[in-house]
Amino acid sequence: MHQMTIDTDAAVRERYSAAARAKEAALCCPVEYDTRLLAAIPDEVLERDYGCGDPSRHVCDGDVVLDLGSGGGKICFIAAQVAGPTGTVIGVDVNDEMLALARDSAPQVAARLGFANVEFRRGRIQDLRLDLDRLDVWLRGHPVRDLHGLQALEAETERLRATEPLIADGSVDVVVSNCVLNLVRESDKTALVREIYRVLRRGGRVALSDIVADEPVPEELKADPELWSGCISGAFEETALLRALEDAGFYGITIEKREETPFAVVGGIEFRSVTVTAKKGLEGPCFEANQAVIYRGPWKRVEDDDGHVLVRGERAAVCAKTFEILTGEPYARETIPVPPRIAIAAAERVPFDCTRTASRHPRETKGNGFRETVAAGSCSPGTGCC
Repeated sequence: MHQMTIDTDAAVRERYSAAARAKEAALCCPVEYDTRLLAAIPDEVLERDYGCGDPSRHVCDGDVVLDLGSGGGKICFIAAQVAGPTGTVIGVDVNDEMLALARDSAPQVAARLGFANVEFRRGRIQDLRLDLDRLDVWLRGHPVRDLHGLQALEAETERLRATEPLIADGSVDVVVSNCVLNLVRESDKTALVREIYRVLRRGGRVALSDIVADEPVPEELKADPELWSGCISGAFEETALLRALEDAGFYGITIEKREETPFAVVGGIEFRSVTVTAKKGLEGPCFEANQAVIYRGPWKRVEDDDGHVLVRGERAAVCAKTFEILTGEPYARETIPVPPRIAIAAAERVPFDCTRTASRHPRETKGNGFRETVAAGSCSPGTGCC
């Protein structure tokens, strides 16, 4: 039997264009926000907020923030206050009505805050290289009437992606999104996650609030435009979202929040809101610096995103890059850093084989020639030796 397909982009565009003009309750989950951060936001933005979480809780002072599918701008305006006047917030959306609402509201928010640090750009979140406003300007002067015009359009599209990207490589500290990944076509979801990874700087992070399914979504549900545009049938299966982040190269992937009550149940499949965080930074060379980490527990053993198996209480030999990762967030509370007694200068470090996990003998960090003797009870107050 032939399976019906739908134009998901059109279904989403039509529904959210209408939702920009009048509030639609079916598009949002109850979410508690810091009411102090809502005071500066116009009522028409708050009334047309269609989210399922609050990823802005993971924004820090001074961050460059990118909000994917920013809609009317609510999360952007909250993040602007958290990032502060030294931070920058960029909202990306493709819906003209939602962008108009956000852009019209930005000056009001800036006046109430006393600073302006938010801008809204038009683009598809699965293609963060292409600036659709710039492409529109070009098209007005170069209408496509024949094959030659189409070829010129394709050339200009690639030029814009290469030389004037909507969001540049490695330019963002944190990417947030609120109930929009599920609106992206199935075939574009891998590109979406890779684009998120591309625009983040090394050490950057994501905070994604979205609807996920507890089972794979069958084709008949995916073919329903009402369910797709309603943030349901386009949802990632819950483990598939985590795998997509892993495959893109993220580490420290954490389910920060998982709603107990489903947003919707269709045909026995539960669709619920989750917020997931992750970091970028596994890439790069591995060098020996005689460092080790000790896993505190409580599990007997764990495996990190780079394949290192850490056994509770044992000194695991790691490279300088992994040492930095495993002693920082989100691992810092679970590991004990063991630096060398005498640091090895970066220029003197040799390559380290990170494809295996090995124990680090205490003499490697203390030094083979270490023979010091310190009498019991001779440590000074505040040194932490007792």
